[in-house]
Amino acid sequence: MKELSVVITVLNEESNIAPLLAAVRSALSGLDYEVVFVDDGSTDRTVSEIRSHADPRSKCVELRKNYGQSTAMTAGIDHCTGRYIALLDGDLQNDPTDIPAMLELLKAEDWDVVAGNRRNRQDGMLLRKIPSRIANALIRKMTGVYIRDYGCTLKIFKREIAEELGLYGELHRFIPVLAKLQGARITQVDVKHHARLHGTSKYGINRTFKVMSDLLLMVFFRKYMHKPMHLFGTMGFIGLGLGILINLYLLALKIAGQDIWGKPLLILGLMLLLGGIQLITIGIVAEIGMRTYFESQNKKTYTVRRVFEGNASGS
Repeated sequence: MKELSVVITVLNEESNIAPLLAAVRSALSGLDYEVVFVDDGSTDRTVSEIRSHADPRSKCVELRKNYGQSTAMTAGIDHCTGRYIALLDGDLQNDPTDIPAMLELLKAEDWDVVAGNRRNRQDGMLLRKIPSRIANALIRKMTGVYIRDYGCTLKIFKREIAEELGLYGELHRFIPVLAKLQGARITQVDVKHHARLHGTSKYGINRTFKVMSDLLLMVFFRKYMHKPMHLFGTMGFIGLGLGILINLYLLALKIAGQDIWGKPLLILGLMLLLGGIQLITIGIVAEIGMRTYFESQNKKTYTVRRVFEGNASGS
């Protein structure tokens, strides 16, 4: 088993492969490492460039089509052999020279994840920096996971944490939250950041809407993953209770001789009543689904960091 696996996902980065591999080899020369490229459906000469410049420490996982960065990262992690796993962008904006110090910190202080924070970020202010700062602040506030820079790909994990991240869709932006769901201990360090010299960025302002959608999912995972009934049941009982109160009030008006038919309050009462019943039902179904998920796969609802046993000769 290697000490370190460096996973690099690439999409149409043919101009960056040679300088990237040279930078990685120079930065990690003192480590027992491997580089795992994952080509996410490139349509240029990216795969040919990887083959041309690969050495015995390098491998390339070529996906059949473009699946997205999260899936590509999962494929890379699945093909790693290292005790520790680092994620690195393929555009040379992250600096591989930061990896050895991050790895030493992870091992010396027994962190589970060391995340990079891009110091002096070399990106456009209007379309990249400002939306990123707003998104980071919102994610921190809503998830309770206080990482300054969620968008920095450069991170190092213990293998067992990386393997259980459950990356799919576009959840790579929320890796610290996914790691925290496992009880991971996370720290962050400032890392260098460079302007892109070759190729074009794959990110645009349209990703803001994807981030917002995924954020709602992360909030649910963080707070209600193991207890969905607490969310749906609470909302359901509130709606059901309000619906019952409104309908009892209207019933009293009806007994008093007033005409209640067609009143907006009647419609609201019925909607709250039915909606409350539906939410409670959804909560029950979600609880059954969670139990099926854990029990059918023999999964535990907890994770163990380590187990200490006392010395047999101790008092």
